Amino acid sequence: MRKKIFLILLFVVIFHLALAGGVCGGENPIRITSDRLDSYDDKGLILFSGNVVAVQNDTVINSDELYLYYDKKSSGENAIPGITEGAGKIDRIELKGNVTMKRGERTVTGDMAIFYNADQKIIVTGNAMMMEGENVIRGDRITVFLTENRGVVDGPGGERVTATIYPDRTK
Repeated sequence: MRKKIFLILLFVVIFHLALAGGVCGGENPIRITSDRLDSYDDKGLILFSGNVVAVQNDTVINSDELYLYYDKKSSGENAIPGITEGAGKIDRIELKGNVTMKRGERTVTGDMAIFYNADQKIIVTGNAMMMEGENVIRGDRITVFLTENRGVVDGPGGERVTATIYPDRTK
């Protein structure tokens, strides 16, 4: 049973590695579309709002808002060219409202998700759920440690985490 849960958590790690590689210096570009883009150079922030869709290869992310925070002092390989003067290394990315991350049959949903570049950590909160086919894990907070190849699911307010796994259907 632990192996089945580990396999589902592992898909989240692989899923998010694709996102992190594309946004933070990978070879494949990420395309972000939204109803509006606001740039705040003094805050090191680019805000995409309204029907946000971020696509890289076969990974699609939807949310109401995407906040991209960058370090204004650095530049180089992780720069964000053509968006703002002096944009540099990505600090973190926050997704807010109706967050859905999908790749093939694998889907992660929640009210909010934050990718911390320096820590290589992703936290999904608020009705967090991971699905692959009919397999489902639910909790209030899902934390994925990318460099450690591990994930933690916490229940809401001391409640228990739930997992529904179909062993014969797990890939």
